[in-house]
Amino acid sequence: MSCYSDFPFPEDYPNYVPNAQFLEYLKMYANHFNLLKCIQFKTKVCSVTKRPDFTVTGQWDVVTLREGRQESTVFDAVMVCTGLLTHPNLPLDSFPGINTFKGQYFHSRQYKHPDIFKDKRVLVIGAGNSGADIAVEASHVAKKVFLSTTGGAWVISRVCDSGLPWDMVFTTRFQSMFRNSLPTAVVTWWMARKMNSWFNHANYGLVLKDRTQLKEYVINDELPGRIITGRVLIKPSVKEVKEDSVIFSGPPEEQPIDIIVFATGYTFAFPFLDETVVKVENDQASLYKYIFPAHLEKPTLAVIGLIGSLGSMIPTGETQARWAVRVLKGVNNLPPRSVMREEVNARKENKPTGFGLRYSKALQSDYIPYIDELLTYIDAKPNLFSLLLTDPRLALAVFFGPCTPYQFRLTGPGKWKGARNAILTQWDRTIKATKTRTVHESPFPFASLLTVFLVLLVAIFLFCL
Repeated sequence: MSCYSDFPFPEDYPNYVPNAQFLEYLKMYANHFNLLKCIQFKTKVCSVTKRPDFTVTGQWDVVTLREGRQESTVFDAVMVCTGLLTHPNLPLDSFPGINTFKGQYFHSRQYKHPDIFKDKRVLVIGAGNSGADIAVEASHVAKKVFLSTTGGAWVISRVCDSGLPWDMVFTTRFQSMFRNSLPTAVVTWWMARKMNSWFNHANYGLVLKDRTQLKEYVINDELPGRIITGRVLIKPSVKEVKEDSVIFSGPPEEQPIDIIVFATGYTFAFPFLDETVVKVENDQASLYKYIFPAHLEKPTLAVIGLIGSLGSMIPTGETQARWAVRVLKGVNNLPPRSVMREEVNARKENKPTGFGLRYSKALQSDYIPYIDELLTYIDAKPNLFSLLLTDPRLALAVFFGPCTPYQFRLTGPGKWKGARNAILTQWDRTIKATKTRTVHESPFPFASLLTVFLVLLVAIFLFCL
């Protein structure tokens, strides 16, 4: 689910790729497409500014710093791909008494190895993915671990029904269509029921304070086990920090603490850009489709990855880049600036539609609808009705199966001839990664009848659209 759309992971890779292997994959990708010649490492971008004749040429002056030397270069277009997680958010002002704390405290970005927690009493503030991971790792060596959360979190396992990867089960076109056709209240209830099927979040102190708005899921297979064995204790927000302890709020409770880890997230900024180009306000930027500044006279600057999608960032950023490049080259055109500004302002209000999921932040977006919208602009969105007539087996896999990135290369510019086979064999590769011991199973006797039924079901659905 997290590979590039025309470059699958090697078959011996696990379903969830560790960071070292993912780095190797990126190197393989760069070598395969001969990209290293285009990459300039150990180079800092100091500034990106409009040239004096920008309204005519759309060109940019880019100043870089490498090995102590500055260099200025003129570019016809610029793509900013720094993403969301650029600056650690360390809100020390929100923790009275932190300056008197005699122990150690730091942001989660500085964390490297759990050895520093050995025999210590550790407090992790923030129950996001980083906070949960650090709390679990610390709990194996620390004397005591507290995980403080203000708003709670939905915690899910990587292992879903029948032992399959959760994202491959959850991220399908059928489920996306189903969720978005139901009232928000029904979807919220259904999601809560699904999340609590693994363990009751209220009993573990993790239930969300506001369940009407979807926050990022915490993916952690160990956290419930560490809580139930008393190795991690869930606590409310911190009221006050003392020299060697903290006081938790409601009702007040004081606990001795040696180390505090602030897993309080990140903010983003573009220090190399003038605010007249991209202005960041309230953790938002005025970008059309999360990509193009809505007010520029020439659409020659694109921002990639500034979105919190309910899916993998790799295919999301890749699809953004595919459309952005066509706009930068003049193959595709953007609507008038007034139209773009109107849409940007509407998105900032983050008003719920009353159907589907309701997101807690304006930068969050539903993965499949957003990707499909961009694919429509470049004529690369899969045509399910056409596929059903010409290739029913593929149509079923595309609609009911996981929305893997290969779907984005079935048609249009950049079409990849290996996309069909990659889609039809994706479950084989998924199972191969875990089935390292060969076992023999009896075949399902009604598989062919089920296939016929599903084909008829899809045909009826598409006919009714």
